Amino acid sequence: MNDKFNFFESVYEVVKLIPKGRVSSYGAIANYLGAKGSARMVGWAMNAAHQYADVPAHRVVNRQGLLTGKHHFATPTAMQEMLEQEGIRIKDEQIEDFDKLFWNPAVELL
Repeated sequence: MNDKFNFFESVYEVVKLIPKGRVSSYGAIANYLGAKGSARMVGWAMNAAHQYADVPAHRVVNRQGLLTGKHHFATPTAMQEMLEQEGIRIKDEQIEDFDKLFWNPAVELL
């Protein structure tokens, strides 16, 4: 197995722990995995996550709560629709109350 595959698998395991109705960021997940500065790699993992039904990739957004990964879903509105089904409000492609809904694995998984 290569390192990229192992990293992606580690990302998926963390993303599976994000509770319904909460969101995390690419950078927070990278930091938790000891790969500070690798937010982009987490994004690549999320882009590839759609082949796994049990990885809630829609719960991972950028550090400002923007739905930057929306283009990697089946439709441009699918990510927002999935988040709204979990009770998360979106305005102008950004999560409202992001700071209250933010799930930081470094804090939550102590």
